[in-house]
Amino acid sequence: MPRSPRTRPEGLPEPGAAAGDGTTGSLFVVATPLGNLEDLSSRALRVLREVPVIACEDTRTAGMLLHHLGISREGRRLVPYHDANESRQVAGLMRILMEGSDVALISEAGTPLVSDPGYRIVSSARAAGIRVVPIPGPCAAIAALSVSGLPTDRFCFLGFVPARPGRRRAMIQALTADLGTCICYVPARSVGKVLEDFRDLHPDWNLVIAREMTKMFEEFLAGTAGDLLGRWGESRARGEVTLLAAPPSRRAGA
Repeated sequence: MPRSPRTRPEGLPEPGAAAGDGTTGSLFVVATPLGNLEDLSSRALRVLREVPVIACEDTRTAGMLLHHLGISREGRRLVPYHDANESRQVAGLMRILMEGSDVALISEAGTPLVSDPGYRIVSSARAAGIRVVPIPGPCAAIAALSVSGLPTDRFCFLGFVPARPGRRRAMIQALTADLGTCICYVPARSVGKVLEDFRDLHPDWNLVIAREMTKMFEEFLAGTAGDLLGRWGESRARGEVTLLAAPPSRRAGA
């Protein structure tokens, strides 16, 4: 008999359903679109509609997302949760969860905790026996990898490249074929410097730059660092990009 789309695997709570001993809420880690709202899953939409508290990296961005989704903020609390206040906000969010209310955690875009805040609250919730529920969805690193044309059987995610030139070059110099395809996030204004480092340290590696994914001006640039230096312009120096790198000898399964 086909399962209804609303049917859940046994043991997975719905928003509003108590977890554990029946007195605590659940923490839902919700992936949100990178840019195209059609990428939000129906399950994520339902969770955001039903939870009373949303911990978000940027309350303004979260408010705009809720507005576009037709979700009222009435009776719903948006709690700012970002790098600057993460350690301070954990206690308050834990209190909300322990009192029996569900909380959804979202970032500005994509999957929380993947180079975004969330580690402290997830770690604290799990340590306290609170159920933490993944609501899967968009992730810039995986989306870029899936269309890059680079090997996908083995890869590593490096987060944001270091801001300091010395540390950045040291990270790039340490990359080896054993790591597989390497993925990192780069502020667009720093892409030129990162490409220069790759040109100096790994001149024959295959690179892919993914920018504006799922948006109107989505773009993928591929080539060696030397090739890309001649194609990357100041007009692209806004926001963040996903950069992927693999050595020329790297083949899937090798």
